Amino acid sequence: MIDVHSHILHGLDDGAETLETSLAMLRMAAETGTTDIVATPHADLSFPYRPELNAERMAELSAAGNGSPRIHLGCDFHLHYENIQDALAHPTRYTINHKCFLLVEFSDLVIFSSSGQILGSLLDAGMRPVITHPERNALLQQRIPLLAEWVAQGCHLQVTAGSLLGGFGRRAKEIAEELMRRGLVDIVASDAHDCEHRPPRLDLARAHISRQWGKETADRLLVRNPGAVLVGDPLESSDLPPGGAARARKWYRFWR
Repeated sequence: MIDVHSHILHGLDDGAETLETSLAMLRMAAETGTTDIVATPHADLSFPYRPELNAERMAELSAAGNGSPRIHLGCDFHLHYENIQDALAHPTRYTINHKCFLLVEFSDLVIFSSSGQILGSLLDAGMRPVITHPERNALLQQRIPLLAEWVAQGCHLQVTAGSLLGGFGRRAKEIAEELMRRGLVDIVASDAHDCEHRPPRLDLARAHISRQWGKETADRLLVRNPGAVLVGDPLESSDLPPGGAARARKWYRFWR
């Protein structure tokens, strides 16, 4: 499996605090079936984005972990004015592996009416926004039709593995399942911060998805689509599920 969202690099944000914790997280990921993991430190007003330091910490962790699982670099991109302007000026600065997929985190406090236009601007600049854990955002929980519009616009949704298992409460689980039923989810990731409360495990979610929605869906969400993210290829959309709605997406030409 491939995990495209984790806070595995130590001392950069609210994730791993020490190299020892980072290594323990790396071992847990490998032991539970993760072959590749993307380190995605926050890029927000609390945690400044420092790409050189991020790369340094990634190289240190990769060497200490003997390259298993393989580590890639991205960020957890918060939508605020300075970030947006810089990303538009430098489209590959914040994306995973400097390709086209950008993890986008919305505020828990406000969803701007111009959000669709902002996402459209990112798309026009060659980025593919992947909206992270909408099932855990109290404001986005109430805006499933809006999420569907953004998906039709060309964005993607990433649900947290722990949400599907009830680890973030009943409401997050209900919304995650509703998004699954509607065929709106393209990726499941750990959003790991430590080994205890928010671990880098995808195996339990894969088993759960296989039971509820079938092995093919589990492989698409945890193997094929995350693999496409690493190289910048288009993602596979869901087949039309019972009670779901077709997804008419705009497609964009990407540079490499």
